Amino acid sequence: MNNYDKVATAITYIREHFKEQPDLSEIAAAAHLSPYHFQRVFAEWAGVSPKKFLQYLTLDYAKQLLREEHTTLLDAAFEAGLSGTSRLHDLFINIESMTPGEYKNGGKTLHINYSFAESPFGNILVASTPKGICYMAFADDQDTALQELYANFPEAEFKQMTDMLQQNALYIFRQQPTSLPEIKLHLKGTPFQLKVWEALLKIPMGNLRTYTQIATSIQHPKASRAVGTAIGSNPVAFLIPCHRVIKATGETGGYHWGSTRKTAILGWEAARTQPTDQ
Repeated sequence: MNNYDKVATAITYIREHFKEQPDLSEIAAAAHLSPYHFQRVFAEWAGVSPKKFLQYLTLDYAKQLLREEHTTLLDAAFEAGLSGTSRLHDLFINIESMTPGEYKNGGKTLHINYSFAESPFGNILVASTPKGICYMAFADDQDTALQELYANFPEAEFKQMTDMLQQNALYIFRQQPTSLPEIKLHLKGTPFQLKVWEALLKIPMGNLRTYTQIATSIQHPKASRAVGTAIGSNPVAFLIPCHRVIKATGETGGYHWGSTRKTAILGWEAARTQPTDQ
């Protein structure tokens, strides 16, 4: 078998045996490779490690179970092949940035503070949970912006209140990048979306990337269209700098909050990062 066939065999094995939580050596044996060689080959072809792929499958199955009204967290953990609710909790926190209980309740236990503020590019709505910034959007119309926030967290409890997490986030408009306070994010999204958003966070201010470059950086070089969709779903304007992604032709491209605003932001960032004359 060539490497593709071996990886395909391994993926089939993981899908059929994920409830048994096989370790690396078991999966590698199914692909007739040494664990070390298999780990490298699998990551090259699948874009993630065998362990992470197993976690995604386990999480997807646990989420299906939790959608059923009478399924308890313990039931979901054991049915998914996990040793207990603590492992289920860790899996959700690491991949979904929420607890299994929060997922099952559809955000009913989620408390969100929000406030409006001025930015160099117009009004902005920023929202936070106790864990970090969960939403940030330019708000040309406050009522529309609020409705979009509510739609993102339909079961959460909201309070109009400015907190320290929001204040730290808004410093990004007033401070130089090197002097910013720590900004915590609390995001929900698919594993692919989270991977794309993480790649965006690595683009330095004053720099640009193309959709293809982002796709390549997350080891999905042919997924430029899917990357564009994930970028368009970015829930945190400016902090997750989707505005720094442009077309391969050099055109600025679209932006959820307007192409004119995107051009203005890029110009503002370029001016701030240019060396000052001595």
